[in-house]
Amino acid sequence: MKVALGWKAHSGWAVLVVVGEGLVLVDRQRITLVEEGADWEKHPYHAAAHGEADALLKHAVDVVRRTTLQRMREALEHCRAEGHEPMACAVLMPGAMPAWTTTEILAVHIRMHKAEGVLFPQVLCEAAEACGVPVVAISEKSLEEEACGRLGISTARMTQQISALGRGAGAPWGKDQRNAAVAAMVALG
Repeated sequence: MKVALGWKAHSGWAVLVVVGEGLVLVDRQRITLVEEGADWEKHPYHAAAHGEADALLKHAVDVVRRTTLQRMREALEHCRAEGHEPMACAVLMPGAMPAWTTTEILAVHIRMHKAEGVLFPQVLCEAAEACGVPVVAISEKSLEEEACGRLGISTARMTQQISALGRGAGAPWGKDQRNAAVAAMVALG
């Protein structure tokens, strides 16, 4: 079955929902995007505020990229091992970040949160591209509007479909899972 992977990233982890043709829930997981026990990598800009900023950030981002690429490969391999054909990865994206320097980011605490909020979705996009899977980056703020427009369905119909997926899935089926599923639906077309 053709499937799409929908990702909703957080600092250090992401929700993954895999949706197949005919609106079939194939999988859902919570995926860790940092090395085991490396809690500081979840918040690299916060950690960098207390040390050698540029070197620490470079190391943290390299580790996050490596770990996320491995997790992406594992997710795609799992889909293929189950007989599915990954067609695309949809990644929910936050608002764009200004072109701040590291110094400018570290100078204002809220900027650290913004930078970390952009880092993990961006790294998921890079990992999917590195695996040769088309990426559909979707603004989280305009997800509902974009999904309804691309899929040609009403908001009410989309809500019904996502609710039906959730009933079959059981808990947890919160906002992260619902949004990742909608993103996967958009990517699958």
